[in-house]
Amino acid sequence: MDLSKCLALDPHLLVGLVNTELRNHCDSLDDLVKTHDIGEDALVERLGGAGYIYQPAQNQFR
Repeated sequence: MDLSKCLALDPHLLVGLVNTELRNHCDSLDDLVKTHDIGEDALVERLGGAGYIYQPAQNQFR
């Protein structure tokens, strides 16, 4: 999945895609952004604007 093209999605849909990718393929947020060549700040800001914050212990946005 190419998440770099998904940043324009509604954040409530995006969080599901990101969390699925984190659960199934990436060990951390850092791994996710490097794997998909996306800006961590852009992703965190996009999801943070909808109230989602990355939780490292669960490796997901909540």
